[in-house]
Amino acid sequence: MSRLTDLIARARARDSALGDELEREFKALASRRAFGLNFERHRPESVELPGRPVRRGDKVRVLPPRGKTQRGDQRLWRVTRIEGDGEARMAQITLIDAETPETADVAVADLVVVAEFRDFIYPGLVSTGSVSRGGDKPFHTVINGENFHVLEALTYTHRGKIDAIYIDPPYNTGARDWKYNNDYVESEDLYRHSKWLAFIERRLMVSRELLKPKSSTLIVTIDEKEYLRLGLLLEQIFPEATIQMISSVINPKGSARSGRFSRVDEYIYFVFLGAAAVAPWRSDMLREVEGEGRKVRWAGLMRNGEGSRRQRIPSMFFPIFIDAKTGAYHSTGEPPPAEVQPEDVPCPPGTLAIWPIDQSGQELMWRLSPPSFREYLKIGHAKFGKRDKVTGQRSVSYLQTGIRQMIESGEVVAVGRDAEGALELEFADAFGTRNPATIWNLVAHSASEHGAGLLKSLVPGRRFPYPKSVYAVEDCLRFVLGKNPDAVVLDFFSGSGTTAHAVMRLNRQDGGRRQCISVTNNEVAADEQAALRKAGLRPGDPDWEKWGICDYITKPRIAAAITGKTPEGKDIEGDYKFTDEFPMAEGFEENAEFFTLTYESHVAVGANFAFQRIAPLLWMRAGSEGRRIDDLPEGGWALADTYGLLVDLDRAGAFCDAVAAQGGLRVAYVVTDDDRRFQAVARALPDGVEPVRLYESYLSNFRFSMGR
Repeated sequence: MSRLTDLIARARARDSALGDELEREFKALASRRAFGLNFERHRPESVELPGRPVRRGDKVRVLPPRGKTQRGDQRLWRVTRIEGDGEARMAQITLIDAETPETADVAVADLVVVAEFRDFIYPGLVSTGSVSRGGDKPFHTVINGENFHVLEALTYTHRGKIDAIYIDPPYNTGARDWKYNNDYVESEDLYRHSKWLAFIERRLMVSRELLKPKSSTLIVTIDEKEYLRLGLLLEQIFPEATIQMISSVINPKGSARSGRFSRVDEYIYFVFLGAAAVAPWRSDMLREVEGEGRKVRWAGLMRNGEGSRRQRIPSMFFPIFIDAKTGAYHSTGEPPPAEVQPEDVPCPPGTLAIWPIDQSGQELMWRLSPPSFREYLKIGHAKFGKRDKVTGQRSVSYLQTGIRQMIESGEVVAVGRDAEGALELEFADAFGTRNPATIWNLVAHSASEHGAGLLKSLVPGRRFPYPKSVYAVEDCLRFVLGKNPDAVVLDFFSGSGTTAHAVMRLNRQDGGRRQCISVTNNEVAADEQAALRKAGLRPGDPDWEKWGICDYITKPRIAAAITGKTPEGKDIEGDYKFTDEFPMAEGFEENAEFFTLTYESHVAVGANFAFQRIAPLLWMRAGSEGRRIDDLPEGGWALADTYGLLVDLDRAGAFCDAVAAQGGLRVAYVVTDDDRRFQAVARALPDGVEPVRLYESYLSNFRFSMGR
């Protein structure tokens, strides 16, 4: 080894960069295990960034001429000078790591910026739209970008804050389903297994920093191509974790293998960190549930008996209006004066009234006041019975205090909601006593019907290869997050957006406020790229990007799930099934915002010139809730719903007073280069508010990022 050390030292004396590379490879070889998973980690990955402006000092590739389908020059160049304006801008570039110097003058429009994964990045986010139907709920976020770089961005916003990661990574089938260094990994590639391991390892190493060490779960799906290697890799990256592998039937019809067994299943690894555990469920996942649990009793809303007459408590005698044609709830009226008869109270157009009047015509009263009834309906604690075919009337029921207390204590659990939003309840002793088995065989998990079929309903005419059943992902997350209604979930291979969809279904079932961070790139399918190139298009062109995964599938699918409408504005046809059945056209009371990852200059960040791109990261770090501060405040400071920003330290007193007066803030960002003044502001902030120094905390986070 000493001889190699001497040779490396001599190489460094001639070329310091070469010496550093040789030493890095030497250390990697020296640290290899004598037993375990050994694989080539290959040269660091690189990714092209179409649409990113070319700057002096950037690494770039030269694109092929428009209209050509062949690959461009894959060598890396450095931009040394840029001259000219507009479309006439020209760049002088120098070949990187060339034995003999080589330079060229190329139109800037024919260059694409390249980021290598050994390079430091300074990320930002640009919003590309949002959907808001969830009131004050946290926002789900969808980020379009290279997932390794997005993971590094999340080390600033979510380090140690993620409750569960669910990923469905490329299965390495050899069918051009993923790229390594801008090139599809084919089945004939002799290094395809080690490339896949290097690809996955880099991302899992960063994601390890995001999971909560005290209690969190990593869930990874895979098939027979790489499940053995993945298992060893997980053991090596998470030595302190408990790991189990599940076999799940996702294709009952079977996928033929010539001369081999027909494959009907895939595998799911659960990596449990800290106190993370599996919660029991009403199904063991191997056998379909037979029969139903004990029924929870709903009480009639109308009082009866001598003490229930209208005149006793007139304020409890009021109409409930329903649609005259459909019977759907419309509104709740107010109690009329004692001398006014029910038939004299006008109904809103197209409605009829339900009064607390018994069959003998006695005017009685409801058990709830109008405000209480409205609140019960909102939270699912009141519901309507079937319509009378003759009168159109419906009975009204509610949950009494005893049952509501059982829900709070966990003795009664919500297993879903009916089509009108009322809770579907079961006693816990009938609901959650079965431990799930390690083999899952449920109709709900069939990918063709409840993955591809459901996606077809949400975004008609848009195809995505092999989407997961939303119910399969929902079940995976339920076992580890069912008792955590405020969980943060991450999927950095989000594809069509199934994980976010599953999180929204879980929230609807128990009123949770879970949020999902979905990460995907905007890669155009391999079989579509040739036609686009022939048409003279390139990555980065609007007419190219509109066909990418994120813009064409992920964002429209999540928007459709929330709004209940297809991208064309039509009501989604069909119903959700199984645990929670209701029309898909109802959508979800959720919020989502869509972002694209940007790459900032550390100089611009430090000089406070990149605030608008950094702003979404500050908002995400504070919980992705409520209003966001998108511009530097003219008054020197500003408060949002969950965080504050101070840019003028001469206004620190007023800022700290406002933070204390508002209450509920989690983070206070202070822009200063003076650590002494920052510490003074930090001491003046209320307890429970985290002080964060900008931009020192941001720059140091990425300057010393762990993924190198």
